[in-house]
Amino acid sequence: MIIQQLHDQRVVLVNQDSFYHKLTEEELARVHEYNFDHPDAFDTEKLLDSIDNLRHGRAVDIPKYDFKSYKLDVFPVRRVNPSDVIILEGILIFHDPRVRELMNMKIFVDTDADVRLARRITRDTVGKSRDIGAVLDQYSKFVKPAFDDFILPTKKYADIIIPRGGDNHVAIDLIVQHIRTKLGQHDLCKIYPNLYVIQSTFQIRGMHTLIRDSQTTKHDFVFYADRLIRLVVEHGLGHLPFTEKQVITPTGSVYTGVDFCKRLCGVSIIRSGESMENALRACCKGIKIGKILIHREGDNGQQLIYEKLPQDISKRHVLLLDPILGTGNSAVQAISLLIKKGVPESNIIFLNLISAPQGVHMVCKSFPRLKIVTSEIDIGLNKDFCVIPGMGEFGDRYFGTDDDDDQKVVTPMQQSC
Repeated sequence: MIIQQLHDQRVVLVNQDSFYHKLTEEELARVHEYNFDHPDAFDTEKLLDSIDNLRHGRAVDIPKYDFKSYKLDVFPVRRVNPSDVIILEGILIFHDPRVRELMNMKIFVDTDADVRLARRITRDTVGKSRDIGAVLDQYSKFVKPAFDDFILPTKKYADIIIPRGGDNHVAIDLIVQHIRTKLGQHDLCKIYPNLYVIQSTFQIRGMHTLIRDSQTTKHDFVFYADRLIRLVVEHGLGHLPFTEKQVITPTGSVYTGVDFCKRLCGVSIIRSGESMENALRACCKGIKIGKILIHREGDNGQQLIYEKLPQDISKRHVLLLDPILGTGNSAVQAISLLIKKGVPESNIIFLNLISAPQGVHMVCKSFPRLKIVTSEIDIGLNKDFCVIPGMGEFGDRYFGTDDDDDQKVVTPMQQSC
C-alpha cells in the first residue's frame, strides 16, 4: 500500500523471504521438520551485501523463493536497481542488529494473533496447496514459538507500531507523507539534521536567478538580495525557542500564542555579513549586533583581525550572518570564537543565502549541535575556492565596490565567492 501511494520509480521493495538459505538434499527430504521461522533460516550476510550495494548505487540480482518446492532457482532472479527509498520487508527483519543499523525508519505491524493464524491457513491451503493439518502442526511447532522468541521481542526496536496493518489508512498516509518529505529534501539534509534549506518556490528561484545573473544592476541585486535575506532571517528566527503566552484581544477574548526569545543577538562576519544586518534589525527591534573580521589568505589561511561582541553574548542566542558559505574555514573560525566566548554551540544559528557542500560538511561535522539555515545549496567550489554556480563576490556586488579597484584593496575579503 505504501508503494501504491508513492507510485514512484524511486522506491523498491526487497523481501527477506528472498534470502532463505539453500537447503541441502537431506534438508529437502525432511523439509517439514525444517524451521523456516528461525533467524538461522536466512542468509543474512547475503541480505546485508545486497542492501549495501543498493545503498551505494549498484544494481543487484535477488532470487525469488519458491514456497512450493522450497528452492531459490525455480524462477529467474529479479534485477533490483538502486533507488532513493528501499523498503525492506520481513517478519524477522529486526532480529539482527546489523540490519537494524541500516534502517532510517523501523515499522512494526502489530496484528492480532487470531488474524495472523487465519491468514496463514488461507495462504498455505489456497495459495500453496498444503493440508490444513500440516499447516496447524507447523504453526504450533515452529511459527508460534518463533514469534514469541524472535519476533515479538523486536517490537521494542520499532520507531512506529501500526495496529491493524493495511487497514490503518491514517498510519500509512503518515508514513507516505514522511517518505515524500525525505524525497523532497536535499541530500545533505538527509545526512545532517542540523541543516535547513528553506522550501523553494518560483519566487525564490526567480530571485536567485536575478542575483546570480552577472548582468543584473546593483540596484536590482541589492533589492532581490534583501528580499532573500529577509526570508532566511525569518526562517532562522523560527528555530529559536518560544514560550507560551496568553493575551486579551480587543474583543475581550483570550488568545493563546507564543512569546519571542528575548536573549538574542546577531553577529555579522565583515563585510558581506553586514548586508544581512538590516533584515535582522527589521525583524528584531533593537537587537544587538556584533562583528567579526577574518582576513582570508588562500584556502586555509585565516587570520582574526577584529571582533566586537556584546559583553553578555554567552547568555544569548546568536544569529551568525554571512551570505555565502564556501570552504567553511572562515565560518569555523568565527563559530569557534563564539564558543570560546561562552556561547553554547546549540545557541548558534548560522544564516546564509547559498552554501557549498564542502562548507556544509566542514561546519556540520565540526559543530553538530549548531543549526545552518540557507536558501540554496550549490554544486561546489572551483579551483579558486569560489562557490559555483554562485553569484560572484557578494560584498562587491552588494556594496557597489566591484568597479572600484582602490576600494577592493582596502577591504579584506573572506570567502565571498
